[in-house]
Amino acid sequence: MLAFAGWMDGGDVSTGTVRRLVHLLDAQIIAEIDPEPFYIYNFPGSMEMAALFRPHVDIEDGFVKQIDMPTNTFYAHDAANLVLFIGQEPNLLWRTFGQLLFDVARQVGVSRILFVGSFGGAVPHTREPRLFVACSDATRLPELARYRLRPTRYSGPGSFTTYLLTQAQSAGLEMTALVAEIPGYLQGTNPLSIEAVTRRLAKILRLPLDLAALRTASTAWELEISGLIEQNEELAETVRRLEEAYDNELLELDADEA
Repeated sequence: MLAFAGWMDGGDVSTGTVRRLVHLLDAQIIAEIDPEPFYIYNFPGSMEMAALFRPHVDIEDGFVKQIDMPTNTFYAHDAANLVLFIGQEPNLLWRTFGQLLFDVARQVGVSRILFVGSFGGAVPHTREPRLFVACSDATRLPELARYRLRPTRYSGPGSFTTYLLTQAQSAGLEMTALVAEIPGYLQGTNPLSIEAVTRRLAKILRLPLDLAALRTASTAWELEISGLIEQNEELAETVRRLEEAYDNELLELDADEA
């Protein structure tokens, strides 16, 4: 399973979900990809643009406490026959980075790769995210439809994950991208979406996970956000409209499946 910080990690759903799985499964580190060739640290231009690429640092009282360089780490959980990867979408050498991912997958006996990600959309924070799917092999789509995953329809700037989808078959692998639509009006970590995606993955992968702590954090987050939004009449009205549209669409889907 793949997670990337960057383009498709809104609400920290990509990295947050897989990091939660690493924690719940107590998965162990088995390999890392050296980040040095794959990232831009100093982008020419304005300070605002350069700041998007430079690593974050923390300095207190003249002492450098931390510098956050990109990391790309593989974890394994033998009992679940699962390998998990948490990394950062590369700026450079996509083909080389992709070959490294595929090489590790083949070396450890992985035949199917699943990416989990997210994008900001029209889902209200009081509802579960809509989940969309894209596959390197179209014959897998009917199998995944029973988990209420909708086929992706998109045209626009591409992600590294989409590039991997186009290369998986030639590498002798199957790949699926599961992407959650989350509230576009919120910033920062979204525990509700992380919990919903983790729960769906547990069902798809048949993982016996204890999600009680994650569910508690999700509920507390939703109550906190709802309280803040109710203080903004315009935003509260927007959320109510999104809720109505979401619920009506769900009713239509249920009617079609009946």
